[in-house]
Amino acid sequence: MKPGGTLPARLRGRAAAPTPEERAALLARPRPAPDLQVHEPLKEGTPWLVQRGSQHYIRVGADIVRLLRSMDGARDHRALVKALGPPWRESDVARAVERLDRMKLLEDGARRHRGGSRFTYVPPLTFQFTVVRPERLLRRLTPQLGALAGRTGAGLALALSVGGALALALHAPDVSRALGEPLPLSHLIALTCASVATTALHELGHGVVLTHHGGKPSRMGVMLFYLMPAFFCDVSDGWRLPHRRQRVQVAAAGIATQMVIAGTAALTAWAAGGTGGVLDAWDTVLVFAVLTYTTGLLNLLPFVKLDGYIALMSRLDLPHLRDRTMTDARSFLAKALFGGTGYTRELPRLRWSVPFGLASMVFPLYLIALAASLWLGLIQGTGLIGATLILTGVCALGHRAWTGARRLTRQARDAGARTGRITVVWLLVAGAVAAAAAFVPVSYTITGGYVTKAGRTTLTLPATADRAALREGAKVTLERRGAVTHTDLATAHITTPTAQHGTAPLSAFVPVREGDTVPVPAYHVPLRVDTGEPDEVGTARVAAGNRPLGTWLYLNYIAPAWR
Repeated sequence: MKPGGTLPARLRGRAAAPTPEERAALLARPRPAPDLQVHEPLKEGTPWLVQRGSQHYIRVGADIVRLLRSMDGARDHRALVKALGPPWRESDVARAVERLDRMKLLEDGARRHRGGSRFTYVPPLTFQFTVVRPERLLRRLTPQLGALAGRTGAGLALALSVGGALALALHAPDVSRALGEPLPLSHLIALTCASVATTALHELGHGVVLTHHGGKPSRMGVMLFYLMPAFFCDVSDGWRLPHRRQRVQVAAAGIATQMVIAGTAALTAWAAGGTGGVLDAWDTVLVFAVLTYTTGLLNLLPFVKLDGYIALMSRLDLPHLRDRTMTDARSFLAKALFGGTGYTRELPRLRWSVPFGLASMVFPLYLIALAASLWLGLIQGTGLIGATLILTGVCALGHRAWTGARRLTRQARDAGARTGRITVVWLLVAGAVAAAAAFVPVSYTITGGYVTKAGRTTLTLPATADRAALREGAKVTLERRGAVTHTDLATAHITTPTAQHGTAPLSAFVPVREGDTVPVPAYHVPLRVDTGEPDEVGTARVAAGNRPLGTWLYLNYIAPAWR
């Protein structure tokens, strides 16, 4: 290491990992990572914070801050002890350096630090693109919006949220009908735009409250959150706020904003009453209100990294709560499966750490399964694009499962579990999964649409549908699909399983009313209606018998991308 703390020439500006000798030299004369910032306490009695990158905040003591500020890349451990003075010893410096290096707070000669990049990857599966630095804008808005942060504003927000929910309850039959009816295409576009704008205001709410309390939101933009498009506002600076109550308010601000918007929409629909020939617009507002309330309530769930989790973590004042409870849960599972004695709890004083960690590991899978049950048919109806999205999601889930298994195994080995037992357990798990895939039967359904014209009803299928599974006499359920729910209208059966290529209206696959004027490629299969009376166009489900679980998973989630 050269005097003055510069890196060796072969390490400058490169991303390759340094050799062990170079690593030892860097730790012998350490210096902070280039993207490290130190934040003084905002109030006496609150901790110091060090910031790594744009969103990682770590609490440290004043002694560690003095050590970091003394590191310049030229001083070795002995010189650091001399600069710090008693009670520091070389062994204390060595331990502190080792810990800071594990936390990635020191220069390691390998990482590229590109603080100006607009793209950010947040493990395990979030990709962010920064659109704007909102600090100046929010500083201007805060005085005008400051009145809403008081009791009067809170009371008004509560009245709108509760009043809107009561209005929806009073109109329950109309809400049910609106959710189950296809919307005009223009109204569906308006609903999508309104939902996007609400999400943006949700994120802006976080930033406004953080700015009101003296914090600085660093970034706003768009992201892929578990492959789903969304907005984000980086309010990591909230960890600098001195009071837990303030951090909870920052976390809850987005949900409060959403509830106010939903309540306002519901009360507007209640006041309009669907009169004056604007029934479609009234239905669209009802659907918007229900969806906004629902997504707001989902944000309260503490088992995924949403606002409810951030609020809980802030209330308990436990940074990285979810990761730490999942570490405790993995330790519990590893000990039960593989044995070993060297396990340590991340949160020994939190009695519900293990069950919370287990729920945090499982709940995202439940959400994905719930979303699949609601939207899988609609996504598959979009053809190759939908099939590709589904396959991408499957690959992401597979990667998560593989990563989780590796972490579990690593934890067991670190705790002293025997390699033989680990191997046997994983072989048994693999055998159980293979047996379930081969022998557990699952009902297999093919999703498509139908068209009734001149008294004849035909099944319409996208190119990605499994046409080879069609059989003469197979039962087909004909339904009306709305923006959220669906209603069974009739049953039919396939008369001839041979499919003819042609076109079908978009309404057969997507719940829009004017889809008749938008033809899309499709395959037609003749049907005979047995019971009920179908609409002119709608969606359909073909009962194709049972398949083994493994085959069912392949046919539903992988094969459509290749058809």
